[in-house]
Amino acid sequence: MLFYKRCSSDNQNFKELVALLDADLALRDGDENTFYAQFNGIDTLKNCVIFYSDETLVACGAFKEFNEDTVEIKRMFVQPDYRGKGIASKVLVVLEEWAKELNYSYSVLETGLRQPEAIALYKKNNYTVTDNYAPYEHMANSVCFRKVL
Repeated sequence: MLFYKRCSSDNQNFKELVALLDADLALRDGDENTFYAQFNGIDTLKNCVIFYSDETLVACGAFKEFNEDTVEIKRMFVQPDYRGKGIASKVLVVLEEWAKELNYSYSVLETGLRQPEAIALYKKNNYTVTDNYAPYEHMANSVCFRKVL
């Protein structure tokens, strides 16, 4: 049975999943990983979710305030054995609903060209490509998205 819980980034299960995400991104991004890693710290994330299948850690995601009416989606990850089952979309919907509860109107995010499955996920969930925002505006690998919540 799939279920989720809200937490902050000090949750140990969230940290475990983020460590797996970071390892995956380090492989994909190679020399550029150091640049991206500096913007992916989790010390102060207050709005995180963890998905479980029974007792197994399956997926995570988070958001942080981007500006007064916009959140930035961060730290999206699904364990390899659980990919292709729609779980990432569920994580995204839960994050978006939470952001709406907090009266945010928009969502933005950055992903990389080396994450084609992430690009497909965001397009499938009605995100549109937008100009790269700071600090990604000069990163050729970055793709930024925006959505009205």
